[in-house]
Amino acid sequence: MANTPYEIQANDAASEASVAKVDMKLEVVVIPVSDVDRAKEFYSRLGWRLDADRSASDNFRLVQFTPPGSGSSIQFGVNLTSAASGSIQAMLLAVSDIEVAREELIAHGVDASEVFHCETGTACRFPGIGIRVIGPHTERLSYFSFVSFTDPDGNGWLLQEVTKRLPGRVAGDTTFASACDLAQAMIRAAKAHGEHEARIGKADPNDGTLEAAQRIAGHADSRTTKLYDRRGQKVLLEDMERIRY
Repeated sequence: MANTPYEIQANDAASEASVAKVDMKLEVVVIPVSDVDRAKEFYSRLGWRLDADRSASDNFRLVQFTPPGSGSSIQFGVNLTSAASGSIQAMLLAVSDIEVAREELIAHGVDASEVFHCETGTACRFPGIGIRVIGPHTERLSYFSFVSFTDPDGNGWLLQEVTKRLPGRVAGDTTFASACDLAQAMIRAAKAHGEHEARIGKADPNDGTLEAAQRIAGHADSRTTKLYDRRGQKVLLEDMERIRY
């Protein structure tokens, strides 16, 4: 018997409510490599955390690394994927300061590109699309500055400077993945406060940016850096928006 419109809507609503209660966090991306030991040396040199290196037989090996501050990891090895070595491109790593992140890559011996932005938009990060312009975005807009590099097999990575999240990207259970990330957020808040006072030409104790940073730091658990707000979720979200500009 066919569902009535009311029953369909009710089922859809129930399904959406159920899905909304279940987090789906990207955990692992498998990348194809031809030489596992060479890839392991490369990602170790980047300073990424080695989580696992396991072999079940001569025909299977799994190596897992996690970038600093990331909630997601990469895996490569023997018989993990049928994809051609070096075929994965444009994997994004979000960083708070594109120039400092590039300097770290260079220090680790990585052949990283110059910082670049697109003549228009952000599509030039993909090969053959648009025009790349050397240097960070002229207005330093969030999401608009990049650095590219590859691993020894040619799998392509991109650093993308993210200083302000798109609307809806700040969740009520916001966490910092590391103490370093929390410190960087505090630094960005201080910088934003200084720029605000420079624009208005005087001190502004009512700006609220630094106060927001201090409240967030006060609610950060020292072990997990998870943020708690005893006064309610709304205040926490407002504070996070100030931190992220």
